[in-house]
Amino acid sequence: MRPDTPAENVDHSAEAARLERTADLYPEDAEALLLQAAAHLELSGARPAATTLYDRLLAKPDGLENAYLVRALKASNLWEYGHEAEARAIIDGVRAAAPRDPAPWVIVAEALESHDELEQAQETFTEGARLLLTDVPEPPYSTHPLLFGRHRVRRMLGVTHDDWDVLADTLHTSPISLDELHDPKRVWSLGSDNPAELEAEISRLRAELGTYREALSRPFPVAVLHWPAGELTELVEAYPSLAAEYPSHDTHLATIETSLRELAASGTPNLGIVTGTVPSYEAFAASEGVSPGDAELLPQYATTLAARGRAVAWPPQRGAGCWCGSGRTYGECHGA
Repeated sequence: MRPDTPAENVDHSAEAARLERTADLYPEDAEALLLQAAAHLELSGARPAATTLYDRLLAKPDGLENAYLVRALKASNLWEYGHEAEARAIIDGVRAAAPRDPAPWVIVAEALESHDELEQAQETFTEGARLLLTDVPEPPYSTHPLLFGRHRVRRMLGVTHDDWDVLADTLHTSPISLDELHDPKRVWSLGSDNPAELEAEISRLRAELGTYREALSRPFPVAVLHWPAGELTELVEAYPSLAAEYPSHDTHLATIETSLRELAASGTPNLGIVTGTVPSYEAFAASEGVSPGDAELLPQYATTLAARGRAVAWPPQRGAGCWCGSGRTYGECHGA
């Protein structure tokens, strides 16, 4: 979640500098930390400095976990301080790439929306929804902003509801309906002298605030720890006591999928997978003062990675690659 605290309450420049220093100390978490730092710079008004951080991330030689998210954020930031042509070019590139993550779609669509490009915003929201939600029985939580944003823009355009708008209404849990929250005439009620209209607007604002707080307080995923084949081999060779936990890599992968399906069947929400590395695990063990060979440390390590924002949601989006890194889609691999 990107920070949104007003600048008068937080020294955003100092917080960005702290996050940059932390990223230098923990390179495995640099992507998430530098994205937070860039958000603080945007809030402080230092938008060119934020762009520099986005460029630093995009120049990483080993690639990014969420490259299209970084590109989308860069485009949104560029447009805010006058670089419209470059921002539009990046937005077109993100749309053409058709990422399987809903976040880039939402960011570029909202950038278009905020600059009154409502038709383009609607098309972008719709493209994302069509790609990620066609033939999906239950939209994942991460796709809800895609549907809600599409609903909002279509309401401003005055078009009639379609099936996805109805789905957005169904997913919305606030006591105030989406139609009322997204009513284009709401802006006029803020200047009204009618107490009833003002009271109704206060109720709507409270409902929006409640929804926002719920999103902020949503817990990080219940995460299961995944070791790539090379990392697992190195781990077991260095700490033979963990061989009982990991008899083979194939068994390890099968156990992950089985565990997640059992958790889902029991009604556990917000599931995810975190990928470990031996250096990161050893550093965590040292910070806890515990031997890396202690199997009881493994779930704590997984929880810590999830709290750092390292978890990938399970199950993957429709058509996305399998979490195991096989190169096949989830449906062809562990989702079969």
